[in-house]
Amino acid sequence: MNPIRAALLAMAGSPTWKKLLTGWGATHRVVARFVPGETLDEALEAVRALNARGLKATLNPLGENVSTEAEAETATEAYCEILERIEADHLDCNISVKLTVMGLDLGEDVAARNLSHVLQTAAMYNNFVRIDMEASEYVGRTIDLWRQARREYPAVGTVIQSYLRRSAADVDTLAAEGAPLRIVKGAYAEPEDVAFPDKNDVDAEYVRLLERLAESDALAAGSAVAVATHDPAMVAAGRRLIDDNDLVSWEFQMLYGIGANLQQELARDGYRVRVYVSYGPSWYPWFMRRLAERPANIGFFLRHLFG
Repeated sequence: MNPIRAALLAMAGSPTWKKLLTGWGATHRVVARFVPGETLDEALEAVRALNARGLKATLNPLGENVSTEAEAETATEAYCEILERIEADHLDCNISVKLTVMGLDLGEDVAARNLSHVLQTAAMYNNFVRIDMEASEYVGRTIDLWRQARREYPAVGTVIQSYLRRSAADVDTLAAEGAPLRIVKGAYAEPEDVAFPDKNDVDAEYVRLLERLAESDALAAGSAVAVATHDPAMVAAGRRLIDDNDLVSWEFQMLYGIGANLQQELARDGYRVRVYVSYGPSWYPWFMRRLAERPANIGFFLRHLFG
């Protein structure tokens, strides 16, 4: 693994670095470019601005790994509130959820119950829920819970990470089931027998996964695929596949604060573009993983951190 990436991922899990960086006011000023606020109201305001520019959005409240059922239930109700506010404000926006926030570490039954509650709320408002993919230890359970949930709620998708060696097999299986998939590169620290350590291999696998999906017979039914990347080469590959195969249900997805000009360019060219708006006080591990995922942002971070 690239030593800079490895260091950033280690910092993401370090209480010492978290205390140092989150306690520094300059850090908050830089992070504000990528995280529009710590409250739902601030995030909804960002979504309104994106919609006004012709861009769709996904709200992603930040948080991970609760330790009690009460915490999981609180997080579940917060997800439901987001869906209610999206509906009330007539926004072009859906949500992304984490199973560990809804109690996966406490048992699959806990997470399944809470996920069902969120999906019931989403169904009331004809909205869509994306189950985020976390570290490799959760992948199999996440897919199982997605599969279980989709029997009753079709408007639910999940995520595949191209750096995992298992992802090609997962894509083939899930595509055959018509799963709405978001393809990302991946941003957790994983051993080499689980994930490709070299960036070139991760990039090549990303394109191969998109190609497998473009060739899948299941896509004839209109299964949505999200090309989630800011990498110009990956964007070009996505454009080629969309254009060559008339994949009208595919869309590009990018993070708030990154590649705004590219987002607008794609939208002007007629592609569907969705922006992930992450928010909340638990921004530190998410932000560090984003730096590790895209080291080009490190220069921006350091320049603005030190003025």
